[in-house]
Amino acid sequence: MNHLEPASQSRQQQIFTVTRLNSAVRMILEQDLGLVWLTGELSNLAMPSSGHWYFSLKDMSAQVRCAMFKGNNRRVPFRPQDGMQVLVQARVSLYEPRGDYQLIIESMQPAGDGMLALRFEELKRRLGAEGLFDEGRKRPLPREPRAVGLVTSATGAALHDMLTVLHRRAPDLPVFIYPTQVQGNTATAQIVSAIMLANRRAEVDVLIVGRGGGSLEDLWCFNEEAVARAIAGSAIPVVSAVGHEVDVTISDFAADLRAPTPSAAAELVAPDRRTRAQRLVHLRQRLTQAMSRHQVAARHGFVLLQKRLDHQDPKRRLEQQSQRLDELDRRLQQHLRDRLHQGERRLAGLAMRLQARSPEKLLAIGKRRHQLAEERLHTLMSKRQSLAGHRLAMLSARLDGISPLATLGRGYAIVRTPSGEVIRRASQVNAGQTLITTLAEGALRVRVDEVHQP
Repeated sequence: MNHLEPASQSRQQQIFTVTRLNSAVRMILEQDLGLVWLTGELSNLAMPSSGHWYFSLKDMSAQVRCAMFKGNNRRVPFRPQDGMQVLVQARVSLYEPRGDYQLIIESMQPAGDGMLALRFEELKRRLGAEGLFDEGRKRPLPREPRAVGLVTSATGAALHDMLTVLHRRAPDLPVFIYPTQVQGNTATAQIVSAIMLANRRAEVDVLIVGRGGGSLEDLWCFNEEAVARAIAGSAIPVVSAVGHEVDVTISDFAADLRAPTPSAAAELVAPDRRTRAQRLVHLRQRLTQAMSRHQVAARHGFVLLQKRLDHQDPKRRLEQQSQRLDELDRRLQQHLRDRLHQGERRLAGLAMRLQARSPEKLLAIGKRRHQLAEERLHTLMSKRQSLAGHRLAMLSARLDGISPLATLGRGYAIVRTPSGEVIRRASQVNAGQTLITTLAEGALRVRVDEVHQP
């Protein structure tokens, strides 16, 4: 039992519902295959009121169901019918409710034109990636070509149209025709040979390569790689003029300039007679104005040269030089006099300064200063001595006023113990004690008989 359980669980994990299976298959088909191109025959075409188209696409051995929804079929430029060969771009899918494998059509076109369109887009992408169509490679057309070359059919209406326009615009402009087939299997090689022949001869300044209108198959030789490379490699500037204005070919991208029609190409390369006449008139006016300006400038230059000649005349130059020499001599004399006066003034100033600094004068000044200083010193000493005597007298008077001797002179006495202690109170003395009494004149030695306390 244990060995069977994992196998049973694995089978249970792989069990799908129908809905899940159809959904998974649809996702695988849409994601892995993406958009595909295929061609086949329409059959069982149905166009219900919803606006969607339903049909089968078949070939000799198989068929596949298809659906094209109205958002996409509105862009289809033709009315599809059963039995029509078409080229479609589609997504591979699955209609889940019935499990039907089907295609979801994104675009549709007739099989012939569609294949050519695919080839056109692929070649355009490849040559563009090489830089064959880069604007930096384009050359300007000559404004006044010496001659024009036409690479086209010798019997086509395009040649007649271009010659008519060229004759009308520039009847004197040489035109060289390099005839070639412009339709069919041999056209590509003949167009390349004609372009190479024009480059070898180098008899024209600009080439028009083109033809009149036609179907995509009719114009296909101008979508061939060989023609595109011949145009891009031409040393002569090339104007591409293929079909009508709505027609676009690989040659248009490779050429230096695209014209919407052959007649328009002739208009572009040939200068108009009226325009040329107007240009000649304009150039004549410019030439006349330039000559007039040149004459005025020449006349003005002559006047200037005459003035310079008069100015450079030897006699006049000698007179001017003599006058300048006199002027310089006068200025030199004046300068010498000014310098002499300056020297004299400076010498006088130095003499005055020297006299002011004479030793005798300086000694006299020193003696006078010494005498004045001595007089000031004596005067100051007398004042100081007088002030000192006056102050001494005042201090003596003040000292006499507070002197003990002056007090003693008024009848007072100073009593001291033999040790010199001044007696101020009676309590300081004992009866029988000996005291010294100082008078104004002399001193007494006395003994105390009694002491009276206050």
